[in-house]
Formats: sequence, C-alpha cells, structure tokens
Amino acid sequence: MAATIDLDAILLELGQFGRYQIRNYCFILVAILVCAVYNSQYVFAAGEVHYRCTVPECESSPPEFITGNWGLWALPDERANCERLVPIAQECVPSSFSINETERCTSWVYEDNNTIVAEFGLACEEWKRTLVGSIHVAGVFATLPVTAIISDTYGRRTALVITAVSPVLVGIIRSFSNSYIMYICLEFLEAFVGGGVFSTAFILALEMVGLDKRVLGGNLISSTYALGQVVTAGVAWLFPYWRTYTLVIYVPSLLFISYYWLIEESVRWLLSKGRNKEAARIIFKAANMNGKKLSSNTIKLLTEDPERLSQTADKVPLDEDKRSILMQVLRSRTLMLRLLVCSFWWVTLTFVYYGLSINSVSLVGSKYVNYILMALVEIPGYCLSVLTLDKFGRKTCTMTAFIICGCSLIAIPLVPLSMSWLQITLNLVGKLCISMAFSSIYIYTGELFPTQARQSLLGACSMAGRVGAMVAPQTPLLMAYMEALPYLVFGAMAGTSGLLILLTPETLKVHLPDTIEQAENMNKKKLAAE
Repeated sequence: MAATIDLDAILLELGQFGRYQIRNYCFILVAILVCAVYNSQYVFAAGEVHYRCTVPECESSPPEFITGNWGLWALPDERANCERLVPIAQECVPSSFSINETERCTSWVYEDNNTIVAEFGLACEEWKRTLVGSIHVAGVFATLPVTAIISDTYGRRTALVITAVSPVLVGIIRSFSNSYIMYICLEFLEAFVGGGVFSTAFILALEMVGLDKRVLGGNLISSTYALGQVVTAGVAWLFPYWRTYTLVIYVPSLLFISYYWLIEESVRWLLSKGRNKEAARIIFKAANMNGKKLSSNTIKLLTEDPERLSQTADKVPLDEDKRSILMQVLRSRTLMLRLLVCSFWWVTLTFVYYGLSINSVSLVGSKYVNYILMALVEIPGYCLSVLTLDKFGRKTCTMTAFIICGCSLIAIPLVPLSMSWLQITLNLVGKLCISMAFSSIYIYTGELFPTQARQSLLGACSMAGRVGAMVAPQTPLLMAYMEALPYLVFGAMAGTSGLLILLTPETLKVHLPDTIEQAENMNKKKLAAE
C-alpha cells in the first residue's frame, strides 16, 4: 500500500504559522494590497466631476467654472448641468436671456480635468462614467474560471505571478487612452488579466498555514485588502490627474516578477500533482526556518520513498457521482431554499459593500478622506467577526450585523444636511457592519451545505454575489431621482438579508453535515458532535 501523508499533522510539527509562513505571507499580502488598488482605482480615475453649461455670451477667457453673478440669469438652477436659458441677445445681462425657455447645452466647463469625465467629454452622460466600474467587475467575473484552470494546472505561484504582472502593460497603455471606447475596453482587459490575483493569493496563503490559524490568516488578508483601498485614495490624493495616477499605481507591479523566486509553491498542490520531491524539500525548509524538528516517522515518510507520498484527503473514495449529488440537491426543497437565501446574502454583501465605497466620494467633505475612513472601518468589522462568531453563534452575529447595517443606512435620509458628521458616522457604521457580515458569511455559508456538494454550492453563491458587485457602480445614477435613494436601497437589502437568516439553522458547535440528509435535518435538530 502506498504511504500517505496528513499535511495538517505535518503543519502541527513544523509550526502552523512560524517564520516560514510569516515570510511568505508578507510577500502575498503585498500582492493582496496591490490587488485592492487595481480593483478600486476606477472610483477615482472615473470619479465624478462638477460641470456646467458653457455660456459664450458671458464666459471669460479662458472659461472659469465659477460663474459669479451672471450664472443667476444665464443658467436655470435645477438643470444647470445639461441645459441653459435660451439667449435672445449677445450681451451678458439679465434681459439677454429667456426667463422660461431652455435649450440643450452643446459644450461644458468642468471644475477640473482630473478624471476621464472631462478628458472624454462625458458631461450629461453619467451612465458612461458609472459603466466603467461595472465593466471592471465583469472582467473579474470572466477571469475567475480561467485563473482557476491556470492555478490548478500550472501552480498557485505561477498563477499569482501571471495575474499580478499582466495588468502592468494593460494599465500603462490605458493611461494613454485617447477615447472613451478605448478606455473601457482596456478596463475590461486589465481586470481580465489581473482579476485573479485575490483568489490565487488567498488560496496560496491559506494552504501554507495550519488549520487553527486559518481564521487569523483570512482576517489578515481581509484587513490588508482594506489597507489597499486606503492606498488607492492616498495615491489619488497625491496624483489627482488620472493619467499620472494610473501610471503610478501600475508601474511598480513589475516587481512581482521576482515572486517566482521569492515564494515557494503550495505543498498541497505539489502533492496533488505527484511532485513529491519538491513538496518534501519545502517541508524540510519550512521546518528548518521555523526552528522545528520533525518526528522520526515524518522524516522517514518524507525521505524513504518520496515518490509514494500523497495526501490522505485524496484517498477518500467518493460515494456518489457528482452529477447524482447535484440532482439530489435540486430535488431537495430545504437545500434549494437555503441556496436561494445564501445567494441573496452574497448579492446583498457585494452590492452594499462596494456601493458604500463608491458612493462615499459623493458625501460632504473630502472624497479622499471619506473613502479612507470607509476602508479603515472594515478592519474592526473583520475583528468583531472573529471575536463574536464562536461566542454568540453564526445566526445571531450575522443577523445583528445585517440589521444594524440596514437601520443605519435607512436612517441617513432622515438626517438634516447641516449634520453632515452624523451622515458620515451612519455610513461608517453601515460599512463596519457589512464588513463584519461579509467575513461571517464566508464561514456560515460553508457550514450550511453538505460536504458532498459544499464547494459547488458555495461557488454558486459567490458567483451570484458578482451580480451585486456589477450593479453597485450604477447606484450613483439613483441620485438623479433622490439623493439618498442609494442608501435606502442598501438599507432595505441589508435588513431583508438579516430577516432571511431566520430561515436557516444555527451551526455553532454543530458537526458539519457530510450528506444531503444530514444537511436537511439541521433545521430539526443539531447533529451530534463527534
């Protein structure tokens, strides 16, 4: 019989989060941070810019955005962005403009030229500006299966280097775009070639740490992603012009080529591919770096016949065909209801999470400061999730986070404009709670489904969540109807998601269901812990 290896047991011997893991983690966290910059750069590159209609009869040379007194009689208050009062004379006096009749503007004066709005003349075409974010998310959506194939076939490290370095060339070319069409095409292409950084880095990072340290490892990754959004706003603050900004954030990523030599491949992946000598070499290297001594049995297993090494998990026989299992899921009313509920959670999470970040730049005050605060408040949200999930239960914590998020966002329209500090505070509370819910749902969703179909169903929920991420950049369009409408929608969805948790069972201290029957019975009774 071929020798087997329990890699989790080996990690207990060589250290679950020792010097070796910390070193590699530091490199990977840099990639996560840069990934966050790539995924949020469009918020500022395609940011909103104030503009007004050009009034040739009154303009100075060169035109200035601030009109002075003549704006009172040349521009209608409500429609000053896209329409002007019809001129009846060539002088810049009140009698030279119609009182009630307006006409569509043909040219505009922009407050600044820092974003693509002024560069490509997108005035009065707000949908073109918000489309950039949706195009970016669509690129990420399209690349996920491609990145997965590269990662599973050629290795996690190879996939990480490719996805981290590839966006550099596309990003640099995009900084020289001379038309809107060219810009959005390159936006999609950049997201497609680089959108897999997060998923690849996440897997590579967690596959190198022990079971007891994976929650800590995941929290570090989420917190680093939040810091990456802080960096995004900070760089945009220092380099507000979008072409310069784009060059600054993409050029340094060429350094990720060095990752092919700086970090090691995933031991789990190497074992799954039969590259056992390499896996054994890395295990010994990690033990030496961590200052740990492997047991004699482990050393014998790794050195006696390394070509026969294989993971124990790979030896577990499958009881049923995957197609048969999925058919059982489709026939199960309990699991299908649970799948729909979980999918709605994921749509809500991505919709509210990204929507709050995108709309934060429209709040009163500095858009850079607001965005930074929205990013930093995520970190305590992730920490709260780690501290409370095992103490109060998955249902209670996640429901509380959703409900508080919903209430805080729905309350924003009730706050007077003079109390802008309270509006920002409510936004921060909402972002903190949705971040806490995001971290909790990752764990909770996986515990609700049976082992037989857990990965497939969790993947389905995650894919559904991408819908929310694609729609979120369009929410600023709702402000044309009511300034606070996006927050009412966010709040309503968060509150609904909180109430839907009542339909799902508690999973704290409950043995994970292995079969579909066990998962169905979670609503009736707790499975006996082993």
